[in-house]
Amino acid sequence: MRKIPNHGTLRMTKVIYPLGLCVGLFIYVAYVKWHRASATQAFFSISGMALGAQGGPQAHSPQETAPRGLEVFYGIMFDAGSTGTRVHVFQFARLPGETPTLTHETFKALKPGLSAYADDVEKSAQGIQELLDVAKQDIPFDFWKATPLVLKATAGLRLLPGAKAQKLLQKVEEVFKASPFLVGDDCVSIMNGTDEGVSAWITVNFLTGSLKTPGRSSVGMLDLGGGSTQITFLPSVEGTLQSSPPGHLTALQMFNRTYRLYSYSYLGLGLMSARLAILGGVEGEPAKDGEELLSPCLPPNFRGEWEHAEITYRIAGQEAASLYETCARRVAGVLRDRVHHTEEVKRVEFYAFSYYYDLAASVGLIDAEKGGSLVVGDFETAAKYVCRTLETQPHSSPFVCMDLTYISLLLQEFGFPRNKVLKLTRKIDNVETSWALGAIFHYIDSLNRQRSPAS
Repeated sequence: MRKIPNHGTLRMTKVIYPLGLCVGLFIYVAYVKWHRASATQAFFSISGMALGAQGGPQAHSPQETAPRGLEVFYGIMFDAGSTGTRVHVFQFARLPGETPTLTHETFKALKPGLSAYADDVEKSAQGIQELLDVAKQDIPFDFWKATPLVLKATAGLRLLPGAKAQKLLQKVEEVFKASPFLVGDDCVSIMNGTDEGVSAWITVNFLTGSLKTPGRSSVGMLDLGGGSTQITFLPSVEGTLQSSPPGHLTALQMFNRTYRLYSYSYLGLGLMSARLAILGGVEGEPAKDGEELLSPCLPPNFRGEWEHAEITYRIAGQEAASLYETCARRVAGVLRDRVHHTEEVKRVEFYAFSYYYDLAASVGLIDAEKGGSLVVGDFETAAKYVCRTLETQPHSSPFVCMDLTYISLLLQEFGFPRNKVLKLTRKIDNVETSWALGAIFHYIDSLNRQRSPAS
């Protein structure tokens, strides 16, 4: 028996298929809009939680609520230091016509520093890629192409032979250009010491609000790294501008203002390089015939090995009638005629970072976690006590007498009186006080000026 076609069913099918397709399309469009809205909301939400276990990337964010019209943008800064490489991922927010604010920071560090790969450049790529992956996880996909990616190398690479340093930078640039981020021609460079000091000055004055509030007094910055040390402040006395040696003044343009800064970096006077000089060694050169380096700044009965810039030195202490005075004379000889003295530092509020903080915390001058304030003379008092009691009260580091003596005399050479108050901190408003924030902030500000029709 022949079946009669069911035309009603066919008509119904012709209607249901297009209708189902339209409904499915509507649901898909609605989902996409919801997903984008959720993602946008996520961009403005601020998390203060760590992003992983110990050793993983860490996140810090001031807690704020994002108002309407807020522009969000990101920046990635690699800090290639003498002892390690660190990535900083910064999130900024800005209302129209206002100064940007920092809303989020994630960072992760790896050791050793880039300079350790000077003889095997290919090995440096793995660590750089690992840190780039941190940035990818932290920055929303839609922002990748617009997020500038920059690496600045400091004293560690400045102390390397030029050809070796350039090969390392070329490898980093190669890895950067294969990434999805915004990479300019100047994305990888060795930072000169003045730029390092200026960038740290931007960081601390941005975080203290001085750059946001015209007329508000700025603060000075002291940074003591491993290979170099920097001092930067904004002079208000004409005599400082007139008496500053060549190379000690620099112009900075930020937020449509120009600052005339006193800023100088002393290469070779960072704490690790100073140790070597005090011991009588030469930067980048092993001791002749494995000779033992002797110093009255070390415990008299100490004998051991110390590694600096990939070279291992044999070191030992010396007997002295008065350890502090003998050590101080040796340190004074290293500093003689190498540091410019300026009177205005007496009147400027200063923050001190890095090894200033670490040494002060190690001998109890400040809280190891919170930081604090001290007077310059506290370093000298601590140095005298530690040097006098080295034999009876051994410290965890054989260098503590040397280091405290060096810092005490360095600050006095800069012009700081013993009663001058310094603020020692690692963070302001829960944000690390490194030069990296100032450097990426200045980089982004420069990009914006270049894009501006008025520029």
